[in-house]
Amino acid sequence: MIRIAVAVIAVAISATTVIAQSDLLSQRKAQMKKNGEFAAAVNKMVKGEAPFDAAQVQAAFAKWSETAVLLPTFFPEPPKPGEDTRALPKIWETKSDFDAKIAAFTKAVNDNKTKAGTLEELKVAYPQVGKTCGDCHEPYRRPQQR
Repeated sequence: MIRIAVAVIAVAISATTVIAQSDLLSQRKAQMKKNGEFAAAVNKMVKGEAPFDAAQVQAAFAKWSETAVLLPTFFPEPPKPGEDTRALPKIWETKSDFDAKIAAFTKAVNDNKTKAGTLEELKVAYPQVGKTCGDCHEPYRRPQQR
């Protein structure tokens, strides 16, 4: 009887862990998708393809600030086989470099969030944030399959 109870508890803990990791993956994907949407909108402003919208710029920097806080928690361990993720194993193979890139993103966001109040300021601030995104995505994210 005790063995059965221990086995049931072990299965429940394993299932909870898998669900939590799966939920973390879906949270990460949702956060990154929203980051990309804000980046696209801000990029259009910088390129002159959309009018400058201070409220949208502030919302973008708020989302990126939130992401900076969450990023360290989004990659606790490598994905399980078959998980639908673009995160490359290199993240966990060179974790200190990955963590340094997160720190650089956080610094870029924090340093520039109050420096984007006009279009001219945004044209200086946004590329600094965007560069840190690319610096991490290039080595650590699988290219999107078309």
